[in-house]
Parts: sequence; C-alpha cells; structure tokens
Amino acid sequence: MRDLTLQDTAKALGLTRPALIKRMRVAGLLTDKNLPTHPVRDRLYLRIRDGSWLHDKCGMQYTQSTRVRPAGIAWLRDKLGIPRQMPPVEQDRRDAG
Repeated sequence: MRDLTLQDTAKALGLTRPALIKRMRVAGLLTDKNLPTHPVRDRLYLRIRDGSWLHDKCGMQYTQSTRVRPAGIAWLRDKLGIPRQMPPVEQDRRDAG
C-alpha cells in the first residue's frame, strides 16, 4: 500500500481534511505548515514528501507535504481518539430457532 495524502487519510478516518488537520494540530502532530512536528520520532507513521516544479518566471519551486504511511491510519485513530467503525454483525444462518 502506498503512502496517503492528508485528504485520503481523512476519508479513511471518516473526517474532512480540515477537521483532520485541526485535530492533528491540537494533538501536537502537525506544525502550522502542516508538516510533522516530530518527523524523526513519528517516521514509522508520517513522512515529509519533497516535491518541485518549474515556474516560467520564478524558476524552480520547492514544496513539502505530509504523507501518512499505511501503519499511520491505526496510529492516528489511537492518537486522535477516533473510534473504529465495526461492520454490522451478520446473524449465522445455522442457528436453529
């Protein structure tokens, strides 16, 4: 599985992107630039993705964004207090009534 954007992570957790970012900032996981506060400590769950693109007038532009590793989904649920949604229990048809 690939690393997820904050948008994809929010969808997996049943939140909107702004709500996820707000909760992560309150928990001390993101800076004001939406980058991991502790990139070395949390490297198993979050990472910084470096990107670049060429602007016609300004030259090379560099960007950074946060990516959530596959193990980070469950970790974020625990850190942010998001309950896990369990599928409905299906009745066993073998039960005699």
